[in-house]
Amino acid sequence: MKPRVLMVGRSRYRLPLSGALERKFDALGAEFDVRVLASGIGKDPRFRLVPPRATLDGARFWAELPFRIWWEIESFEPDAVLVQSPYEAAAALLARRSEPVILEVHGDWRTATRLYGSGAREVLAPVADRVALEAVRRAEAVRTISTYTTELVRAAGVEPAATFPAFMDLEPFLGPVEPLPAESSALFVGVLERYKDVDGLADAWRLAAPRLPGVTLRIVGTGTRTHAVEGLVQSEWTASVPNDEVAGLLDAATALVLPSRSEGLGRIVVEALCRGRPVVATSVGGITDLVRDGENGLLVPSRDPRALADALVQVLSDPELAARLAAGARPSVEPWLATPEDYARRTRALVEQVMR
Repeated sequence: MKPRVLMVGRSRYRLPLSGALERKFDALGAEFDVRVLASGIGKDPRFRLVPPRATLDGARFWAELPFRIWWEIESFEPDAVLVQSPYEAAAALLARRSEPVILEVHGDWRTATRLYGSGAREVLAPVADRVALEAVRRAEAVRTISTYTTELVRAAGVEPAATFPAFMDLEPFLGPVEPLPAESSALFVGVLERYKDVDGLADAWRLAAPRLPGVTLRIVGTGTRTHAVEGLVQSEWTASVPNDEVAGLLDAATALVLPSRSEGLGRIVVEALCRGRPVVATSVGGITDLVRDGENGLLVPSRDPRALADALVQVLSDPELAARLAAGARPSVEPWLATPEDYARRTRALVEQVMR
């Protein structure tokens, strides 16, 4: 008999699911009966979605979440509750009867109140930190996705029950690797928020651009720091592109740049390495699980625009260096590639381990 699992997260879904997500949930459905409580729109018997609100969407979602989890537990009667972060874990621990809570840790949970959105969020940081830490310690099991997240959990005094990456739909990025373009350029893809240090990227590019005549920085993303990149010299800014066009953007670039102050595994880094593109990034968080300095990219200290500028100039002005780093990119990402079936089997093994 398959276990029954309630999955809870802040993820936003639009139903019907895309092909990749459909494969993921089909694989999960083959291993256990699943119900998903998340945010989004559309109808699917497996999903209970909270429609987005025009005002105070996040605050209302979190305030209502314990009650919504309680209701799903009463109606679905799961064998376990699988949650995406310590904040969902805290809500589940409040709402549950006796069901074990399995917590996934994808990155530093403290980033949400310190480096994302309005600076006013920092007022919540002391309380949010305490709630999250208590949830990490009280969950029946914690699953991490990388060395970095394992170290975060161990610092909280907890030994992870399992470590394996989440399934990522990388099919558009796994075709034959294109050669580096004849004309050098850099690419940034991500939310324009403080934790990505978009302001630091702008400062670094102002230092690098005069040393890179004819070289362009392409920026894709939106967020509260949009003003930092508007009108930046030798740059192009696009608010968004369809997901299936990101591979093409990477193919047109010499290197990906990621100046984050905090980062989990960094999906865009995985995508860039799949396309054979070196990564110029800060040595923070899960970036160091993926990027090896001098082998498939260059690493610099966080919040050091001059060091970032120097690294960009190195890669974008030296075709031999760029080619050597590019050659090491695709082989380095192979251990992070997993099928939906692999992910589902490992998740079921974890659920059954906790149930025992």
